This record gives sequence, structure tokens and C-alpha cells, in this order.
Amino acid sequence: MHSQSVPARFPPDVTMAFWHIEAGVHRLSRAAHHRIMVHASAATRSYCNEVGRYFVRRAGDIDLVPAGQEGGFETETPFDTIEIALQPALMERVAAELGGKARALPLDTRHLLRDQRIQYLARALESDLGANSPSGSLFADSIGAALAVRLLGLENSDVERTNRLSDAQLKRVLEHIEAGLHEPLSIQRLSRVAGASSS
Repeated sequence: MHSQSVPARFPPDVTMAFWHIEAGVHRLSRAAHHRIMVHASAATRSYCNEVGRYFVRRAGDIDLVPAGQEGGFETETPFDTIEIALQPALMERVAAELGGKARALPLDTRHLLRDQRIQYLARALESDLGANSPSGSLFADSIGAALAVRLLGLENSDVERTNRLSDAQLKRVLEHIEAGLHEPLSIQRLSRVAGASSS
């Protein structure tokens, strides 16, 4: 991996880097900070070493890698990603301010998360960086605190977890659609073809 741009003006609690990842096998070593990786390219097929499966990452998909955790993947094509690093001290301060349940919740590794709030905050931070705004440090701190609040709230049931079809399921559904273009299709029928329905 190599960085195209790493701004130095943000405070240590929040940093942002833009990475261009070449095709091949990559290892994410342990880091002292939490990493929020937002996929910034078109669909990219990759293999996750942690779960032993292929996935297709799309623009806006989010991977969370907590401090002290490592990861690895293999990608078939090059892609771009935005990495936001949050220091654990920031998370601890925000959790203390929130109090209650937030203080006890650890941050878990997550892959292919779809969360509009995190995407919006990442875009706001990226936009501010691109504008070379004089409010950079204050703005970055505010965005970092908002990201910390959102990450601490991910254990709540309101987070939409994305369950995608496997490659084999997707192939069956596409073949069924192509073979039956002259027939009406329903979600229930496609779910049965994919094996994603209990009915």
C-alpha cells in the first residue's frame, strides 16, 4: 500500500489518509489507533483472510479495525480507500461523556458495514481537507467526536447490517432472471432461488 496524500495539519486524535491499493495480498499490521476504512472505488472483488470468503466491496462500504487488531485480504484489482484514524483516547473521552452503556462497549472489527452517518462524516472531513479550511483542527476534532459517538452506538439494533449474496447465490439468481425474463418475478421467488428464504 502506498499513500497518495497524508495531511499533517490534523491533530493526533483524528487523521485521514487516501490510499491506493494495488491488486494482490495485503496485511494490515496492528496499529495503536482505530481505523475506519471507507471504500472509494467501484466494485472490487476481494478475499478476506479472517472469514475465508470472497466479497465484493462497493463505494461507501466501511471496514472497522480496532486498535491492536490486524487484518488481511487479497484483492483482484487495484482500488482506492479513505482511512480515518481515531485515537483510543478520543473514544475513551467520548464514552466517558456519554456514560452508561457506552463505557462498557468494546469496538469490534466489522467488514462491509453500510452506515450513512459514517459515510457522511467521512465525506465532510474529506471535503474540509480538500478546501484547506482554516478551521481544520477544530472541524477535525468535531468530526472525530461525532465518529466516536457513532462507533460507540454501533451495538444498538438500529444499525443496518448488510447481508449480501455469495457468488454462487448471485450466479443462480442472475441465471434465473435471464432464463425467466418473460415471466413476472417476485422478491419471494428470487429469495427461494438464492436460498435466502425459509419459505
